[in-house]
Amino acid sequence: MTPAALWTYQKERFPLARTMPLLAVFSAASISVSAELAGRPLPGWGAFVAGFAVAMLLFFQMRVCDEYKDLEDDKRYRPDRPIPRGLISLRAVLTLGLVSLPVTAFAAWAWHPPLLWLLGVVWLWLLAMTAEFGAPRWLKARPVLYLVSHMAIMPLIDLLLTAMEWLPAGTPAFWLWLFLALSFVNGCVLEIGRKLWAPQNEIDGVDTYSGLWGPRKAALIWAACVVVSWGLLVGVGVATGVVWVAVVLGGAGALWCLRAAAAYVAAPTIAAQKRLDTVAGLWVFACYALAGFAPLIVRMF
Repeated sequence: MTPAALWTYQKERFPLARTMPLLAVFSAASISVSAELAGRPLPGWGAFVAGFAVAMLLFFQMRVCDEYKDLEDDKRYRPDRPIPRGLISLRAVLTLGLVSLPVTAFAAWAWHPPLLWLLGVVWLWLLAMTAEFGAPRWLKARPVLYLVSHMAIMPLIDLLLTAMEWLPAGTPAFWLWLFLALSFVNGCVLEIGRKLWAPQNEIDGVDTYSGLWGPRKAALIWAACVVVSWGLLVGVGVATGVVWVAVVLGGAGALWCLRAAAAYVAAPTIAAQKRLDTVAGLWVFACYALAGFAPLIVRMF
């Protein structure tokens, strides 16, 4: 396992240039929203550092679990991926994942030791996901249930991140459930968006939503997720006192997403596929930025 191999691996399977900004906003916004909803001041900088570290490590652990879970399918259908083609071994990736576990636990403990209980819940769900809940064939035959069961980890991670603020303070705000629901739906936006492919890119044996439902229906479902996401963003805006920001700026972003979906339906080309994947990521980034930081910025002016 050479540094060059590790660098190539991260570029292909865990691109830091794209992942770090998204998770920085995701973790910081989660902590900020928790404080805003409860009418409490922001916690110290240590909460934000711990939140970012925990988010990065958890998402890396999710990637490691996927590498383990999908290895046989990758060997058969996607031999160009780093592990099947021999760039790096599964053992090396698993070792990195195992090493990251105590680091994650330390980051949570260093800020507030009781966070370890919520971290344990996230890890248990991740373990169940990796085992496909003990019923891999049954679950894969039900793609909607598969999506829901796997995206459920998103609000669990967000519950942990928001707890960086609310657990030391005592209790979470009532309307926090809106933000947790937003995390679940945004997980669906990302997951479906990255699996809307051009017909010529479809691979036998590789499940995509465009292959399962057809490009038109899959894009409509993705667009519906964006609309629901926007609705939840508006709900969070109402609860934090910046509803007009969520309606206007969030609405503009949602319309941009819908245009990308319409363009993909009209011509599901490789360019349209890449655009939709990019738009999905930017929408999620914008959602967390607006939810977490708009109240702070509005108060400044």
